[in-house]
Amino acid sequence: MSGYDDRDGQIWMDGKLIEWRDANVHILTHALHYASSVFEGERAYNGKIFKSREHSERLRRSASMIDFEIPYTVDEIEAAKVEVLAASGMKDAYIRAIAWRGAGEDMGVASELNPVRLAIAVWEWGAYYGDAKTKGAKLDISKWKRPSPETIPCHAKAAGLYMICTMSKHAAEAKGCSDAVMFDYRGYVAEATGANIFFVRDGEVHTPDPDCFLNGITRQTVLGMLKDRQIKVHERHIMPDELESFEQCWLTGTAAEVTPVGEIGDYNFEVGALTQDIAAGYEKLVRV
Repeated sequence: MSGYDDRDGQIWMDGKLIEWRDANVHILTHALHYASSVFEGERAYNGKIFKSREHSERLRRSASMIDFEIPYTVDEIEAAKVEVLAASGMKDAYIRAIAWRGAGEDMGVASELNPVRLAIAVWEWGAYYGDAKTKGAKLDISKWKRPSPETIPCHAKAAGLYMICTMSKHAAEAKGCSDAVMFDYRGYVAEATGANIFFVRDGEVHTPDPDCFLNGITRQTVLGMLKDRQIKVHERHIMPDELESFEQCWLTGTAAEVTPVGEIGDYNFEVGALTQDIAAGYEKLVRV
């Protein structure tokens, strides 16, 4: 398979479709040096992008949180996504929208004089964790912690916040794991590197309070599903020593969708009935 920079197709960039291989930026792009970039990951099912508008709205909010404004309205972003998805010819696809401070007159930390750019790409992307949807993913426990809200704009989906996620996932993969669970700066269970996490005990669901990390759109969707099923949910701080008491576990995210977890470090979980029900229910919901 060719690299992501060497493919046929088109990418929407700064207001128009261009050839995939021509979607380039200058080496002095501000975002490359200072992480002034935000993005969204979305999936289309049967030709329709799930929760598309919510993603477009969050993209603009994330940009605002890291001090820039995307020069396109939500409606314009929505239209661009429809255009590039149609151009791709795909019905089931992954959509990546990314906005960043480009190259311009500024090349220090400050970049008020540089243009803000936007691009949207579409590609095929299967199961994020491979066969984990049936067997359950194996997770490491990261040495890195999600930082305090006093140190980062923790509710933005900003590129720079993923640096420790990349490091954590690399370390996990080196151990034969699919991903890693991260604790937060206080020592509470937080999330995986690119997905939120849920646990089951005695028929009730427990999930970390997203007070210092992203409250995912898929997470919110699954919370709605649990409410519809009248399953009691506890959104709260979860201590690591509680992991031993949970019977089931799953991850949620646009890429992950709903993925069961079989192991976290030394702790084991069953791919139980509730996990299977939520995974199947989500798969049905996104294709309505």
